[in-house]
Amino acid sequence: MAHNPLDQFRINRIVELEAGGIDVSFTNSSVFMVAALIVICAFVILGMRQKALVPGRWQSMVEMSYELVANMIRDTAGSEAQRYFPFIFSLFTFILALNLLGMIPYSFTVTSHIVVTFAMSGFVFIGVTIIGFSRHGIGYTKLFAPKGASPILLVILIPIEIISYFIRPISLSVRLFANMMAGHTMLKVFAGFVISLGMYGILPLAFMVALTGLEIIVAILQAYIFSILACIYLNDAIHLH
Repeated sequence: MAHNPLDQFRINRIVELEAGGIDVSFTNSSVFMVAALIVICAFVILGMRQKALVPGRWQSMVEMSYELVANMIRDTAGSEAQRYFPFIFSLFTFILALNLLGMIPYSFTVTSHIVVTFAMSGFVFIGVTIIGFSRHGIGYTKLFAPKGASPILLVILIPIEIISYFIRPISLSVRLFANMMAGHTMLKVFAGFVISLGMYGILPLAFMVALTGLEIIVAILQAYIFSILACIYLNDAIHLH
């Protein structure tokens, strides 16, 4: 019997828990979130334990990750945003670890669930909004009124800007969720072709290997895109238009 390609996204309870009538069970999704945290901590702590003047491969990878995020923040939000480096670095490495762990056969892709990606994007949205109002007060609402626009255009532009602002967490979460879910579904479908064709499945197998490589690139790019968009939103909160 053929397996449903969407079965890989099913959340299974491992330890059933309930608090105040709310289901807080420890699931396969929770397992891979914890695994991602362990991988990140091991990567950073073990990579920097020697602090060599001439870094080895592992230390070089940690330093490259640090520089990648630092440059991302500097280029998109300016030097003032460097104080938010710990958050952006944590966001980038967490999403990247979740995406790459999901590429392991028979694993679980946490970012293929929109409830997870929306929670992360919602946290970014709320945080950026708080930063904007704490820095500019009510003047943060100037973000919705582009400079130099005529009063007539403002009647049209302000509602558009408000809608585009509040739709940010939706677009940010859907982009990550849709890419990861679509890619893994396609991989599962082609894997089914390879198995059903038997010895004649060499060509689909070769295509699947190439598709897996492409999906790994997508997994890395989606973590980068999510983080750089968070930096762009942070830039708006700090500098307005």
